[in-house]
Amino acid sequence: MKENDPKETWHKTACVLCSSNCGLEVKLDGKEITRVRGNKSHVGSKGYTCEKALRVNFYQNFHGRITTPLKRLPDGTHIEVDWDTAISEVAEGFKKVNETYGDGKILYYGGGGQGNHLGVGYSLATRNALKITRRSNALAQEKTGEAWVEGRMFGAHTHGNFHETEVAVFLGKNPWHSHGFDEARRVLKEISADPNRSMVVIDPRRTETADLADFWLPVKPGSDAFLLAAIISVIFEENLSAKSWLAENTVGLNEITQAFSNLPVGNFASRCGIPEEQIRTVARRLAKAKSVAFYEDLGIEMGPHSTLVSYLQRVVWVLLGNYGNYGGMSVHSYAAPLFNYKASGSEPTDPVTGSLIISDFFACNEIADGILSDHPERNRALLIESTNPVHSLAESEKFRQAMRAVDFSVVVDVALTETAREASYFLPAATQYEKVETTFFSAGFPDNWICVRPPILKPPEGVLTEPEIHTRIIRELGLTKDVDFLPLRELAKKGLDEFSEGFMEFSINNPEVAALGAVALYETLGAVLPDGMEGAAVLWFTAQQTALKYPSQVKAAGHKGEGPSLGNSLFEAMISNPDGVIFSRHEQEQSWDLLNTVDSKINLAIPEMLKEVKGLADSPTQYTSDEFPFVLAAGERRSFTA
Repeated sequence: MKENDPKETWHKTACVLCSSNCGLEVKLDGKEITRVRGNKSHVGSKGYTCEKALRVNFYQNFHGRITTPLKRLPDGTHIEVDWDTAISEVAEGFKKVNETYGDGKILYYGGGGQGNHLGVGYSLATRNALKITRRSNALAQEKTGEAWVEGRMFGAHTHGNFHETEVAVFLGKNPWHSHGFDEARRVLKEISADPNRSMVVIDPRRTETADLADFWLPVKPGSDAFLLAAIISVIFEENLSAKSWLAENTVGLNEITQAFSNLPVGNFASRCGIPEEQIRTVARRLAKAKSVAFYEDLGIEMGPHSTLVSYLQRVVWVLLGNYGNYGGMSVHSYAAPLFNYKASGSEPTDPVTGSLIISDFFACNEIADGILSDHPERNRALLIESTNPVHSLAESEKFRQAMRAVDFSVVVDVALTETAREASYFLPAATQYEKVETTFFSAGFPDNWICVRPPILKPPEGVLTEPEIHTRIIRELGLTKDVDFLPLRELAKKGLDEFSEGFMEFSINNPEVAALGAVALYETLGAVLPDGMEGAAVLWFTAQQTALKYPSQVKAAGHKGEGPSLGNSLFEAMISNPDGVIFSRHEQEQSWDLLNTVDSKINLAIPEMLKEVKGLADSPTQYTSDEFPFVLAAGERRSFTA
């Protein structure tokens, strides 16, 4: 081997094929990723990875990559255009929509995949500039029901400590393949091998996780609500609940006691296909445990009673006192939230379809219906980023029709997807290995982490990063034409403390530019960051907000300073540690401080859900018919697919 052979250098990055984002070390041969191994120094995964990581080269080096903007002609063909023309016509196209129909008729869809969230901050600048208030993404297809429930019960997102829990319960989830927490397979094996711990899997299919479980409950497809309601009824019937704990820490106990105490357990057992005695055995095991952690996923979130199931499973573990205890469930810190939990219970409605706008997300599977209606408030333009709704949403052909029906549409993505082919403009973006990136999926407690990955490859000529694309759109709109960013760049060269003071003064004096947020940081701080790291400038604001929200916990994680200096210390740690950093460290009892309810107690009773419980007895007993005799599970994750 030649000394200093670049082909033998290990580069630190992460897997972008699922939300765990396990740390990787890779070798490169030109643009090819030739070797992959787990990064043992990674703060979250600690060297762990699954087979998916072996496929990252296929993500990076796919066939038919487009390296220039494309404009769609009326006949459906595309022509190449240069970036100046593309940016000019994109800005003009959106401006024309606002001028013709008024503000608020443009929908933003997407905003990052399993490994790239930084672009969202920059898209916010474009959205603010164009008065885009409507948005949606895949979370609105999968997770808004769960978010609505969590907002009503806790005012925030909860997550389980599966590394330490006595009993782990997986509901419509196969973490052997879909992960969802650090070192998933290691943890599953540890639970399975420990005689003092137990695993419960609720899934119609005997998954790899079910093979390791002490209790596999193969419910009939779509009947999970009957199983969980029966477990709750057993908890009341057999006096298994944590009565004194509930009296001190919850509200609404009387309402749910009335709703669940006299449910027909035997009938519900028959309807879900699980023997009543097995249901009672599982309920007793959960009640006996010192800690229980639940994890629901798409298996129930894409099925009947999805929101109700999200509610019922939380009622189970709250009734047994499993919030804030070691190994149980807890709200966690965040660097940037994925949902607006505060809005839960007071959601506005879509002016076109009438559906609830949950956590600021429009119902994604109604987007096409709204566009194809004749309602005067319908969307007239689409800005779609890092997602492929023509492929991933229901009724692909209808979404194609909707894209052709709007006046203007733009897709920003790494590939010319099915959605990109329908857009007025396609703007090619750098891959997740060609730019600085991070995600905000981490849900650890008491420690929580973030990993900012530097680029390991340069993007091909003709491709831009999302921060650069949005900055150019903002410039073309003329919003920074008269702004002198040079003084702030000079302050940034002197140091972050000087920059912080200067940027705050700049924001006060230039509120219209401060509203552009990430772009203003990109134009100033980004200009002095190391080559390839410019897009990380938006994380300065993230770090400042995190330090402001959790000052004691950020210090406990090893970051020093007071006020903005603490945020600067965290920012420097973020962008200089490809192994990731702990950004907050809580004490176990501080989980109660993270609840975001009015009275700092868990709200057990959600009237809409209790009404659903009352109507369960009248629900269908099966979801098949002579015409459609099978229930198929589509899109399941496997060893090499995400």
